[in-house]
Amino acid sequence: MVADSQPGHIDQIKQTNAGAVYRLIDQLGPVSRIDLSRLAQLAPASITKIVREMLEAHLVQETEIQEPGSRGRPAVGLMVETEAWHYLSLRISRGEIYLALRDLSSKLVVEDRLELALHAEQPLEMRIVALIDRFFIHHQHKLERLTAIAITLPGIIDTENGIVHRMPFYEDVKEMPLGEVLKNHTGVPVYIQHDISAWTMAEALFGASRGARDVIQVVIDHNVGAGVITDGRLLHAGSSSLVEIGHTQVDPYGRLCYCGNHGCLETIASVDSVLEMAQVRLSQSMSSTLHGQPLTVESLCQAAQQGDLLAKDIITGVGTHIGRILAIMVNLFNPQKILIGSPLSQASDVLFPAIADCIRQQSLPAYSKHIAVESTQFTNQGTMAGAALVKDAMYNGSLLIRLLQG
Repeated sequence: MVADSQPGHIDQIKQTNAGAVYRLIDQLGPVSRIDLSRLAQLAPASITKIVREMLEAHLVQETEIQEPGSRGRPAVGLMVETEAWHYLSLRISRGEIYLALRDLSSKLVVEDRLELALHAEQPLEMRIVALIDRFFIHHQHKLERLTAIAITLPGIIDTENGIVHRMPFYEDVKEMPLGEVLKNHTGVPVYIQHDISAWTMAEALFGASRGARDVIQVVIDHNVGAGVITDGRLLHAGSSSLVEIGHTQVDPYGRLCYCGNHGCLETIASVDSVLEMAQVRLSQSMSSTLHGQPLTVESLCQAAQQGDLLAKDIITGVGTHIGRILAIMVNLFNPQKILIGSPLSQASDVLFPAIADCIRQQSLPAYSKHIAVESTQFTNQGTMAGAALVKDAMYNGSLLIRLLQG
């Protein structure tokens, strides 16, 4: 997050308590003040004060609830009020940008997908500002109060200061101060996160790993990386939170990666690299069913599912490379769940067993014997991952306090 200053000790306690209360209302509402006091372990007077501020700011609202088994008057419950609070969620990927308005419930109001040239004379951050301005002008009739901007993108990122050190595909990006530029331009807080880490947060908040305290999520797409949830929190959430397995060297004589190293996992296991490898292998194997059709992730996965030996071998190879790295991570983090997010999951019957076999063979049995390799609930398309950044900022109180203060 790009912020003006860090809160003091007393302010931090207030922020933490307010965030905890808001989270309970959001997840359990309608919920009574008595239950809030018990669940948040805060005195009734503290709950009364926090709730009053939220009611005055129109962040929560009262509603009647009938207690189970009660025949008396309905109790007063609390639930969040979200529709009048909007934020801008951006996702930047290769050659395109998604811009969306969402409300605080994460409900999508409107979303646009636009082309974003990989090379241009104007700096990338200035082009993003111009696209945001046009988006607001075009959809101004739908915009309520703008509360924040959430941005997810690939690359090497300082999430705390909003600086993008490097990005794949956009070679002119070097030390891009995207967070500061947008905060100065719009006046609202800006949350920037690697798209894989943000996707990991989204799965933990809304998706396949909801309720799990320790999770490893690996993404195999144009980029390869991992997000780690440990004790319910994203690992290294305040700085560079991506676990850079994609830039682990697996072949010292391999291809040059955009990070400057040679033979990174990403140069072997990303979907682009996999398709390049398949194209080369096809020239050496005339029996594959992949001949005579366009070579895509979909056709490769379909062929593997149907038993094509070349396609199965290629996807199994990806699973073996990923599984070796995951076996080390399992020994380090002892996760409850392992999630895989990838277009290659269309051949999950081939990919997932290859990953699971490596984990079982190369990590501690006490850690690996109960772990299942599962698919993510979401795909890394659109702006859902950005919703997790704003939801997390409300839950930890950093954005909530700003909204309470007007």
